[in-house]
Amino acid sequence: MIYSLDKLNEMAEGDSDFINSVISVFLEEVPEDLAALETAIEAQDYENIYKLAHKIKPNVDLLGMDQTRATALEIETLGKNPENSSEEIERKFPLLKKDIHQVISELKKDFQV
Repeated sequence: MIYSLDKLNEMAEGDSDFINSVISVFLEEVPEDLAALETAIEAQDYENIYKLAHKIKPNVDLLGMDQTRATALEIETLGKNPENSSEEIERKFPLLKKDIHQVISELKKDFQV
């Protein structure tokens, strides 16, 4: 398991509806943001690379995905400074994509959605 509900449980203070809501939003929004990020990378649209990586970062952070958050932060930073960062972004994105897809799969299984 590459996610942890510790942060979310702490924020929720026992409110399972809140936890389910956050999980639902993650499952809805993050795949869309990830697909848009992939499109932005292909187009070398650095402004959107920055914005989308920035948007993904707190979502993975909430689920305790520290390594994934670090990768999103690196992509975000590279999107801010596009000079010679294309190769580095293309090298890091598959790691981000793999981790997010794995967590989506685990969340769907764990929460029966």
